[in-house]
Amino acid sequence: MVTFGIKTTPMHVDYADIVRVWRDADEEPAFADAWLWDHLLPLAPPADGPILEGWTLLSALAAQTERVRVGLLVTSNRLRGPALLGQIASTVDTISGGRLIMGIGVGGTIQPSGAGGFATNPAIAEYAAFGVELVPPREGVARLIETLDILDRMWAGRAFDFDGPFTTLRGTVNEPRPSRRPPLLIGGWGDRMLRLIAERADIWNIPGPPHNSVEAFAERSARLDELCAVIGRDPSHVGRSVQLTVDYDDLSATRAAGARLIAAGATHLVLNLPRGYPDHIVRRLVTNVVGPLA
Repeated sequence: MVTFGIKTTPMHVDYADIVRVWRDADEEPAFADAWLWDHLLPLAPPADGPILEGWTLLSALAAQTERVRVGLLVTSNRLRGPALLGQIASTVDTISGGRLIMGIGVGGTIQPSGAGGFATNPAIAEYAAFGVELVPPREGVARLIETLDILDRMWAGRAFDFDGPFTTLRGTVNEPRPSRRPPLLIGGWGDRMLRLIAERADIWNIPGPPHNSVEAFAERSARLDELCAVIGRDPSHVGRSVQLTVDYDDLSATRAAGARLIAAGATHLVLNLPRGYPDHIVRRLVTNVVGPLA
């Protein structure tokens, strides 16, 4: 069974437009969830344009909706301390009535020139503007593992101490905590991340067309299957979530790309809306994309 989500990127758009889309999605049973991203500067010009912080906005949208599950695709593990993130997430889960999906990824890391080059890494300017250090990928994954360990402790509901390689906590308490462990979605595609996803994630998420080909998704999904087999986990227990950017002018092309992703093994498609959301776009997507693919 394939489920569908919708994603709004909160840059260069008004809050009222985002609320409109989320309320419309909340009223359409065809959409199971709704998503934001986690950036502090716009990724498209103008660089000094408006942008809304992800978790603050998610809290507001959780209060504006009643049915859809909510989350960030994906939280940057580098922007907030693990315990602070755990309390923020618990608060949003409480406000939403238990609808949070905990989406998270490594965040920006230092990339070698062969992997896109420093000049094309959007995290450089973003992290510099907010005083966040870029770290090597190996350290980024290690920090994410530590955060997941701390989240598990916080959601268990007991006061605890923690001594990790990057974080020391004393007498940490998290109340109110989620009534159940929120599903864990991890975004990533390298082998280090896929190993972590095989071990701990409920859902794996990756950008799809136009950022990655269907073939790239299929290859990475097969690699995740292999890594699950190594640890003795049933690969079907890890959902395969792909973000697909909507072409407002050619919804048939969006539908065709979605069909190819589903044929390649995707179990969850998140329709990513470019900024400037047309009126009634949620209903159009249900009619022209989600309905035919469901």
